[in-house]
Amino acid sequence: MQFTELGLSAELLRAIGEQGYTTPTPVQLQAIPHILAGRDLEALAQTGTGKTAAFVLPILQRLTHPLNGQTGSPLQRINHTAPRVLVLVPTRELAAQVLESVRVYGAHTGLRSLAVYGGVGINPQIQTMRRGIDILVATPGRLLDHLGQRTVDLSKVQTLVLDEADRMFDMGFIRDIRRIIERLPRERQNLMFSATFAAEVRELAHAVLRNPALVEVAPRNAPADLVSHAVIRVDQDQKRDMLLHLFAAHGWHQVLVFCRTKHGADALAKRLDQSGVRSAALHGNKSQNARTRALADFKAGKLAALVATDIAARGLDIDSLPRVVNFELPNVPEDYIHRIGRTGRAGASGEALSLVSSDERIQLRDIERLLKREIDASVLPGFEPRHTHAVPRPAAGRPPAHKPAPARGRSGTAERSGAPRPPRPAGGRAKPASHHSGQRHR
Repeated sequence: MQFTELGLSAELLRAIGEQGYTTPTPVQLQAIPHILAGRDLEALAQTGTGKTAAFVLPILQRLTHPLNGQTGSPLQRINHTAPRVLVLVPTRELAAQVLESVRVYGAHTGLRSLAVYGGVGINPQIQTMRRGIDILVATPGRLLDHLGQRTVDLSKVQTLVLDEADRMFDMGFIRDIRRIIERLPRERQNLMFSATFAAEVRELAHAVLRNPALVEVAPRNAPADLVSHAVIRVDQDQKRDMLLHLFAAHGWHQVLVFCRTKHGADALAKRLDQSGVRSAALHGNKSQNARTRALADFKAGKLAALVATDIAARGLDIDSLPRVVNFELPNVPEDYIHRIGRTGRAGASGEALSLVSSDERIQLRDIERLLKREIDASVLPGFEPRHTHAVPRPAAGRPPAHKPAPARGRSGTAERSGAPRPPRPAGGRAKPASHHSGQRHR
């Protein structure tokens, strides 16, 4: 099926065509008709499947054209200043990505949009909202700031989108979300998109969604199908030297490296940079300008490594990222899925390499349980761990241990099959300490 068969307007089809897309992804194919019909929706889809366009396109359609061709649609275009659509997201990066999708796909609609998040001045956001907007993309903390200052009116919201709902729960935003929902009109369309649905998030879905359609295009908590997984066993105090060796030996030029803490990310990025590997750190303590600059430099190929905490596991859309390296395993196994979702996107293969020390054996075990498979483990000559007994060994009869891949580049190029992916930006379970949930202005 082509986009032309989904009932989208000429303005939207023109914008889609300008991006080079013709064929919707599975999540788009399933979600768009339900949203156009005005139904609530609960969608479970892996990152990188085009789920941002899956809600942006039908929302733009409903804002600019009467529902089902009738007059008097609840989302019929009218003149006002209050937003009619509210999209809640967990991080600044995802807010910027969603806003860019809205602006690119709505380029010929004349609709007005704005993203509000912390880390930048609030006054420019206030001025823009006073001039009037149709679509508001927001992180929960900054939106509550606006509500507290009475600089935003949510009384006209007719569509609420909760994007990356499970991540918002992990980061401690659920209470903020409930406070925001209390300020919304009762009669509205509700859409929930997420890569995973933990029990607590599903409980929120039951409270917010009314008779929702269910779209599930991937097994729960499944990793990207085209991502290969490998483990190298190494002592913790040898990880930095090993990572430098891998960069030098294989000529890596674009690697997203994950650490558990902000301090660890800063220290590793500094060490890599001092050793000749152009690097930058990305985490919640960085200013918005610094985060935007680091991501832009990484996408442009000016940096060989972007060292990030789990805040960057969502909302980063990087074309043709060949590999992700887990310098440290996450405390929560689901975060492994979010991390490796940055590679293996849009039909291209990717590699997820984890450097695992003996004190991470429990995290590795939990990740393998989530994957329902063991990950091939190897030892790099010259970096043999002193405490190998603490890390699970490959079982007998398994395939040969993985060896670090040579500088082979990608095994294929990302084909623009026609599925819109979010355009490049212009520019309960316990919360692990790495989430830094206390900093709500993401």
